[in-house]
Amino acid sequence: MTAHPDRRDILAGLAAVAAAAVTGTAMAASAKGSFLVVGDWGRDGASHQLDVAAQMEKAAEEYGAKFIVSVGDNFYSNGVQSTSDPQWKTSFEDVYTGDHLQCPWYVVLGNHDYRGVPQAQIDYTRQSTRWRMPERYYKVAGFDIGSPNIDIFVIDSSPLVHEYAAKTGMLGDNVKGQDTGAQLAWLDAQLGKSSAKFKLVFGHHTMFSGGSGHGNTPEMIERVLPILKKHGVLAYVNGHDHDLQHIKRDGINVVCSGAGSEVRPVAVVEGTKFCLSQSGFSIFTVTQDAVTIEFRNHLGSTVYSAVLSSI
Repeated sequence: MTAHPDRRDILAGLAAVAAAAVTGTAMAASAKGSFLVVGDWGRDGASHQLDVAAQMEKAAEEYGAKFIVSVGDNFYSNGVQSTSDPQWKTSFEDVYTGDHLQCPWYVVLGNHDYRGVPQAQIDYTRQSTRWRMPERYYKVAGFDIGSPNIDIFVIDSSPLVHEYAAKTGMLGDNVKGQDTGAQLAWLDAQLGKSSAKFKLVFGHHTMFSGGSGHGNTPEMIERVLPILKKHGVLAYVNGHDHDLQHIKRDGINVVCSGAGSEVRPVAVVEGTKFCLSQSGFSIFTVTQDAVTIEFRNHLGSTVYSAVLSSI
């Protein structure tokens, strides 16, 4: 894959403009911000997707959420075929209808999205007021999203998984064309340039996981984890396993928020702080001094909260 720094750094460029216009007092005032994370959701409203959407709306209003991150598998079972695919309405536009969910959605590609036409999800960015996927991997600078203490890095994890390239059909064909070396070099360089107090990386595939659907992803541990540790990344946030998890291992927080619709059993593994097999989503709150997470289920109950420490 050929990198396009000029396109991926559009948001970073806008951040410089914002920084020049913001005074120190205003920066301190805007340092606190919240956003939601949901993954593995696109099921035409079924399997608690509508319930989760309703609770996301309530949480977004309560917290004043500035944006939402989708950690992949946005459309089951075979992605979308074009920007006019019916699933844009049945799984997204007609499900996340709440006023407070009309904010920017920064989106990750999942393996099910690779079974369709991934480029269609990139292209939808140009015709949606909230869908944001400028590239398959990209950076969102904290100044752009009202949280100067964080930088967000979205990666495209499916091409990193070796078994996919051996598959026939759309999934195999789509991943074969991606340059994983270029992507990892980009991640290493961009993390190295970031001066944000908190760096958060979002991808679809698990790193460490007790989920019964997939569990650990060896390629992520081997190829991505060393880069995250090298640059002091606070958390890696993923979907893929259909559950809610917080694992602290090898000096990094791993947060699974892949319960946007159906769920599967999950078990305690090394480093598990919390795990639950219930449909739901996560709320991240960033302050001057900390990043906190909260998991809420499809009934609106808070089932877990924690401060993400780097120790």
